[in-house]
Amino acid sequence: MQHHRIATLGLAAALLATAPAAAASLDVTVTNLSHNIYFTPLLVAAHPATSDLFSVGMAASADLQIMAECGDIAALSTTLAGAAADLVANPAAGLLAPGASTTAMLTTASANTRLSVVAMGLPTNDGFVGLDSATIPSAPGTYTFDLNLYDAGTEANDELFSTGCSAGLPGIPADPTMLGGTGGTGVAGADATATVHVHRGTLGDTNATGGASDLDSTVHRWQNPVARVELTVN
Repeated sequence: MQHHRIATLGLAAALLATAPAAAASLDVTVTNLSHNIYFTPLLVAAHPATSDLFSVGMAASADLQIMAECGDIAALSTTLAGAAADLVANPAAGLLAPGASTTAMLTTASANTRLSVVAMGLPTNDGFVGLDSATIPSAPGTYTFDLNLYDAGTEANDELFSTGCSAGLPGIPADPTMLGGTGGTGVAGADATATVHVHRGTLGDTNATGGASDLDSTVHRWQNPVARVELTVN
């Protein structure tokens, strides 16, 4: 009788171990830690382990490129939806200013075990803040991740303003601070590293009507980390 009971308990434990995890309720709070970098509309997603938005050391996808250069998250959102991800697009209803926070609330399917967050950083050429496929803990609690600004490796960091934005078009599409200059000659040519990598930072200068950069080194300089994600598993 005792052997039968032990065998039954062992079978129950095995069934529990192999059963799919229950859906989780998540609160994802993103805080902009930078001095003067704004984040374009954020994309916050819980997705399968077989999907990712970017990988450091790998070439950027076309979807990532348009987000990193222009702040457009539509293509990434469509791709994630096709992978049955749970996502919140633009939780801040616009730009996320320095020092500001926004929260995305997700109810995730059991298969969506990874968390990713992306947004372009302005003003940069192709810099983006990113969290890449972090494992979502199963235990309730609050978990913190500090995020770097990455370079998509798809555009030269010339630090010059442009009059529009499309994938591959050189230049910075906007400066929310309205403190940039004009007349720069360009800080750098094409990236030597044509893959996603940690951004080198903004160089800038102090010449508002010339010099190498249209960015002001007294305003636009920054260091990593630039954001903090607090993930609460309920």
